[in-house]
Amino acid sequence: MADMTAVVLPRHGGPEVLEVRHDWPRPVPGPGQVLVKVAAAGMNNTDLWTREGAYGLPGPPSGWRGPIAFPRVQGGDVCGVVAEVGAEVAPSRVGERVLVDPALYRDETPTAPIVGVLGSESDGGFAEYVVTDDARAHDVSESPLDDDQLAALPIAYGTAVGMLERAAVGAGETVLVTGASGGVGLALVQLAVARGARVVAVSSGAKAAQVLDAGAHRVVDRGGDLAAQVADAAPDGLDAVADVAGGPLLDAILPLLRTDGRWVIAGAIAGPVVELDLRRLYLRNLTLIGSTMHTREHFARLVDEARAGTIAPVVAARYPLAQIAEAQQAFRRAEHVGKIVLSLG
Repeated sequence: MADMTAVVLPRHGGPEVLEVRHDWPRPVPGPGQVLVKVAAAGMNNTDLWTREGAYGLPGPPSGWRGPIAFPRVQGGDVCGVVAEVGAEVAPSRVGERVLVDPALYRDETPTAPIVGVLGSESDGGFAEYVVTDDARAHDVSESPLDDDQLAALPIAYGTAVGMLERAAVGAGETVLVTGASGGVGLALVQLAVARGARVVAVSSGAKAAQVLDAGAHRVVDRGGDLAAQVADAAPDGLDAVADVAGGPLLDAILPLLRTDGRWVIAGAIAGPVVELDLRRLYLRNLTLIGSTMHTREHFARLVDEARAGTIAPVVAARYPLAQIAEAQQAFRRAEHVGKIVLSLG
């Protein structure tokens, strides 16, 4: 069996536990699978939280869905080229540039929920090669986006598509996006604007210009009186909130939602426990929606966007695979706008 270079997580811990191995067995595609030579792999909070064992609900250290099997190769965002195919896969796929859907689904239906993710419940893309199901390797050979931009898409933009679809955000609506300078937040800004929505974005003042460049109509400073700023930016109220922060924001901003408004949430970095006056929810027919990543249908829409080049992911920094610890430390400092990518091409 051939070897490859891979970053291996042998146990939970800090960046120092990551091992750059040059003797890691190269995976072999089974029936219905393809072997992808990784060109670029994006970085996400999932990678840090899984490494630390701090993902999800309080309790013992775990990965995205619970305890993970060590050693594990992380990395859910993968762009690359099909290098080999398993049985039952068309040999003509060899050489295709592909974007990998990182989701492991409960069943084969188009709207099946996710039960695992690449890099947590199965080995991922922080390596020279990764194996994935044929159906989850989407051909993007004609995309005008470069490999690093494509690798920025799967988890962040997949999560954003899922949020906007579940909240039915459409043209002409006013949407508040929290955490707008992060990977998912900036994706929400770009994708909501592409739908014809008017976006009010929450970010720090230092990053406001870059968020405006991504298409936001107004940026409000998360360090000030947020409710007053949002009310000024959206005097007629909000149709929807796309929230990746949680925390006290919910109680402060909920009164600004119009009747029949929607609040979709996919993160809790500002606090997982909130106060909620239920009367505000039911007296105005508001909808509170939890959203975990995407469905097959959602990801297919994202692939269409990638093929057409209608969105251009912002790549904040690129690191070689061997510098993954430095890349994760830079990610943790959160001084960037957009995505940090490991380039292997």
